[in-house]
Amino acid sequence: MSALSIWLLFVATGLGTFLQRFLFIYLFGKIEMPYRLRRALRFVPAAALAALVFPALTHPAGHLDISLHNFRLLAGLGGALVAWKTRNVLLTILVGMALLWILGAVFGT
Repeated sequence: MSALSIWLLFVATGLGTFLQRFLFIYLFGKIEMPYRLRRALRFVPAAALAALVFPALTHPAGHLDISLHNFRLLAGLGGALVAWKTRNVLLTILVGMALLWILGAVFGT
């Protein structure tokens, strides 16, 4: 493929992605969503975040690792505990990262 073809592909893909999202937002702004759909859509961000984070915590080397040697899982559980108790996003991130660094420094990576 030539450089021009690759750039045209990038632009076309970007426009296609933008149009899909824009039309979805535009159409939902014009029509009244049913209550059940609005209620269900509230959970989409949390579900998407869980779908990204959970595999990173439980499969750090590409296979399931639920052990005390999985520092990511331990740090994630510590962060989840802080999030549950405090509901403070910044503190959750700081505690999770601090736990990950401490576990890596003390017990080796």
